[in-house]
Parts: sequence; C-alpha cells; structure tokens
Amino acid sequence: MTPEMILTNARVLTMDPARPRAGAVAVAAGRIAAVGSRAEIEPLAGPATEVIDCKGATLLPGFVESHLHLVLGGTELSHLHLDGIEGEAALARAFRDFAAANPGAPLLIAQGGHYAMFDHPMNRHDLDRIIADRPIAITSHDHHTVWANTAALRAAGIFNGAQTPPGHEVVIGTDGLATGELLEFEAFAPVVALGGENRLYLGIATGGEPSPWPAEADQAIDRAKAAKGLAHAAAHGITSIVNMDGNRYTLDLLRGLQKAGGLTARVKVPFHFKPQMELAELDRADAMSRDFADDWLSCNFVKMFMDGVVDSRTAYMLNDYPGHPGHRAEPLFPPARFNEIAAEIDRRGHQIAVHAIGDGAVRTTIDGYEAAQKANGRRDSRHRIEHIELIDRADVPRLGALGITASVQPVHAPGAMDFAMLPTLDVIGKTRWADAYLCRDLAAAGAPLAFASDWPVTDISVLRGIQAALTRPTYEGAADQRVPLTEVLRAYTAGGAWAAHMDRLTGTLRPGMAADIVVLSGDIESTRPEDASGLEIALTLCGGRVTHRS
Repeated sequence: MTPEMILTNARVLTMDPARPRAGAVAVAAGRIAAVGSRAEIEPLAGPATEVIDCKGATLLPGFVESHLHLVLGGTELSHLHLDGIEGEAALARAFRDFAAANPGAPLLIAQGGHYAMFDHPMNRHDLDRIIADRPIAITSHDHHTVWANTAALRAAGIFNGAQTPPGHEVVIGTDGLATGELLEFEAFAPVVALGGENRLYLGIATGGEPSPWPAEADQAIDRAKAAKGLAHAAAHGITSIVNMDGNRYTLDLLRGLQKAGGLTARVKVPFHFKPQMELAELDRADAMSRDFADDWLSCNFVKMFMDGVVDSRTAYMLNDYPGHPGHRAEPLFPPARFNEIAAEIDRRGHQIAVHAIGDGAVRTTIDGYEAAQKANGRRDSRHRIEHIELIDRADVPRLGALGITASVQPVHAPGAMDFAMLPTLDVIGKTRWADAYLCRDLAAAGAPLAFASDWPVTDISVLRGIQAALTRPTYEGAADQRVPLTEVLRAYTAGGAWAAHMDRLTGTLRPGMAADIVVLSGDIESTRPEDASGLEIALTLCGGRVTHRS
C-alpha cells in the first residue's frame, strides 16, 4: 500500500528494542507502514503521498497518559485556578473577580488550593471574609480536600455535619458546627452538587450512575466538557488515556463523541468499586467491559481507593504520623475483605488499579494481589498500584516478583517542579524520607514503570513530567531516585501502553501499529550526568534543548 504520509528527517525514537532509532516513518490507512532510514522510507512515496520534513525534530510514539481524570479535568477548566496565588489578599481579589465574571453561578469553586495557604488550617471563617453572601469553595491540589464557606455548607445541608462512610469526614469544630474542611469525596460531594456538576463526579465519588439518567440536553453539556478535556490532552501530545475514575455514564459520553468523530484519544475507563459494594456489583464491570471493547474505548479494569492522601493524614500508614500518637488512618478496605475482592476481580479477568499512598495501603494492596495469584494462578493481569508515595523497604522487591505495575507521577514528588516540599515531607516524617516517592528503586526491583500526571491534580504537560523525573531533588538521607532519560521516555510511551494492555495498539513505532505519533517541542533539563553525555537521543526537541545542571 502506498503511504499517505511520510515523516522524514527526524530523530525517531521507536521504543522498539529491535530497532530503537530511525530517520523516517511511513503511514498508511492510520497505521505505521514502515520505519527505517530516510533512504529506506522516502522512495516509498507515491504521487499523492504527503511528505513532511521534520527538520531534525524528535519523533516519538504518542504519549500514554497512564493516570488522569479526563471529564473532571475538562469540567474544571472553567473553574477558578489558583496557580501562583498566595495569601489572603491575592486569594480575595481572585475570588471576587471570578464572582463578578460569573454573577449567576450557584457555586464559585476554585482549583489548586494547598494546605498552607494560610498560617493556620483553612476554615469557613477565612472564606467568609472573602465572600460571605454566595457559596464558595476551594479544592485542594490533590483533590482529596475541599474548604467551603458558611453559605456553601448551609446550602449543601452539611453545616451541622453529615453521616459519611469511613475515611470521609465533614470536620466538626468544638462549637458543633462544620469547620469548612471536608475530607474525601463523599464529604464534599454535597458542595460540588451545588454547581450542578455532581453527575460528573459520581465515577470518583460513589461509583454509581446518575439517577434519573440525564436527558440528551444534559448529556450534550457533559460531552462538551469531555471534549474540552480531550482537546487539552491532544495539545500536549497525549494519544492514549487511562481514566482513573468512571462508570457507564462516562463511557456513554465518550461513545457519543466517538460516534461523532470527536474521540481524539484511545480511552480506558474503569468500574469504580467502593467499600460498601457487594461482590455482585462486579456484574456491572463485566457488562461495561462487554459493551465497550474496541480499540478506542474500553473498560476491563476496576479502580479502588485504599486510602486518602498524606497532607490531610488520611493516607494509611504502618506507623503513627509524626506528632500524632496513635494516628495511622485506616485502610478503606480491611485486608481480609480486600483479598477476597481482589481474587474475585482477578477471577473475572479484569485488571485492578488501586490508589495507595501510605506504606500501609501499599502493603495491603500487594498482599491482595498476592492472594489473587494464589487463588487463581498467575496470569497476564498487569495489576497496578497508583502513586506509591511511601513504601516499606521490605515491600519494594515484592512488586517486581509479583509483576505489579508501579504507576507513579514524577511531578508529585515534593520539590519536583512547583510541588512544595512542605508540609508533605514534615507529615511523612524525616526518618521515612528514604522510603518516599521512589522511582529508581522500584524499577531496579523489577517493577514496570508507567508515568503520568494525575491531571487535573497536577499540570497535564508531559514535558513538565519528564523534567520533574530528571531534576527532582534527593531528600536528606535518601538515595537518588531520578531515572535515566531513556527510561523516563519509555515510561510515558511504551511503558504506559503496556501497563494499560494497549501495547498491541500503541506505545511503539513499528509496522502494523496505530499511527499515534508526537513531535516534541520545548526544553528539558537533566541533572543526571549520564544523560548529559548521551542527550543526542532526544535532545533537539523540535527546536528546544536538553541541558545538564549539576
């Protein structure tokens, strides 16, 4: 077949061990027809072939975003964003300007707040001083805490508290009233619902479906938000996505975009299994996987949360939090029950992805995966642990031994990019810094790496993620956890594809694969001397550069 397109004069990084470098790529009918030198590929052109001179730019497989929240990210693009805003005065100006620009909004919600915005724990009185007569709220950068003013708490019906599942809390003050701090999704869901976007949060909050089922007009509104998320991802070279929240409604929205020709990335959507669910609920996962199973839109995996996050001290730890005797948090799934659930999900043939931040949560997840292997035998499951921000050293080799994917986000490491070191490292405790935010040690132990952003928790930019992986600090008393550039690029392409069972489709550039290709632009900086000496592999990123900083 004559190629419809040839990209030539490129630094091609194929991620194919059989032929890791090339100079040109030919594409026919949406598939890679050939990869090779310019002398091999350019003669394949026919009269109608579009030939693109890449002028020495670096050409890679399309990025696989191995962990993000597509519809939530698209929804939050229209919210107030607090990047770079510090202090009460600046926060007040931003909120008041946003309020003036959105006079009819039932809820004014901001994204990207952090736990040290004030010199004390943020509360409703702080937000009341900013705006008291309209409901306002701030979502933390990790999306596991929301702070709301009094008007929002009253409108949501939780000013006097609320019954929530374990691990989710409407924090109550000594006066018996809500302080404004709402921990985890089912605590702040009533506030989010004020903005009319609650049905889009069901996939992460409850795992349930909207009831009643939204009318077509409402679905069209929601599809537009999903389309914004897809466009944002496409602008950053992302061609495949593992969505980390989901339900059938999410899949239906994306199917609607697919039918209209608007699905611009391959998307995998999970069934979210919550602690209160019975095993029979997995029938829903089976049905979703049966009904959505093409190359562009699929399910066949189950997402679970084992704990919360470090900064709010809802991450499940093996030892007490420093300065908080007796407090370790609790796993959202008791170990014996998780073992049973993991074994049943595995028996049904689904992949499992578990959010596990604390070392207690990570160990409980590993134990569950091991129990599933003992119950069902080992298969090509590619079960995953998401984040792994703290791990007991005894558990590090178990990931490689059990074939567990380490799905980590380089930008989450304190001090990487604009992610502040404190208060996170203080909450973990200095004696554990050597066990926190590992990448190199997990890879050395044989754990497959898949890198991602966790957007909208952090910037979706893959280039920022690559830079974070190459320049992140080494904590006092800890080993260097930076990963070589070649492995960083692999973790964002072939590694992510493998971790998502997408490796037969994408993640490498070889004949027969889908033509998911990205040409990079921008600068990447490395603090690894070994990268500085071998940067010719990917260092002219469409006019950018990669430099070494010692």
